[in-house]
Amino acid sequence: MKKIILTLSISFLITTNVFAAGSSSSGSSSTKTNYDKAVVHIKSAKKYEKKGKLEKAQKSYAKAQKLLIKSNEKKPGKADTLNYLGFTTRKLGDFENGEKYYLQGLAIDPKHKGINEYLGELYVATNRHNLAVERLGVLEGCNCEEYDQLKAVIAGEKSKY
Repeated sequence: MKKIILTLSISFLITTNVFAAGSSSSGSSSTKTNYDKAVVHIKSAKKYEKKGKLEKAQKSYAKAQKLLIKSNEKKPGKADTLNYLGFTTRKLGDFENGEKYYLQGLAIDPKHKGINEYLGELYVATNRHNLAVERLGVLEGCNCEEYDQLKAVIAGEKSKY
């Protein structure tokens, strides 16, 4: 009788633990972070810009910026977050604070391709070509689209973004 009770008890514990592990309602693997949501808004904003729907683009950039601020508060010190914070802030016309975000990101990851490209574009937009050329120098040899894009902007072509 003791053996049956022990076997039933163990079976019950195993079944309970398996059920509890498999029935989690948190959905953590499919839950998007504020950063992930912001990236979706940024991609939408870029599409709106290409179509000339600038008001919709601005609204998407503003939504992305709010989500990125939350993301940065929750998990500070992420270069990718600071890159997109700089980007959205710049796209919303605030070059000064956009530059601050980019510089914070570079302090964490000096060779971050996105930050170097976008900061270089900001420097071109604010007539500081010498600083844009410095950013291009950081990207030199990366064999990446960020280098080609910044080089084109410095040469006077319109930025894709």
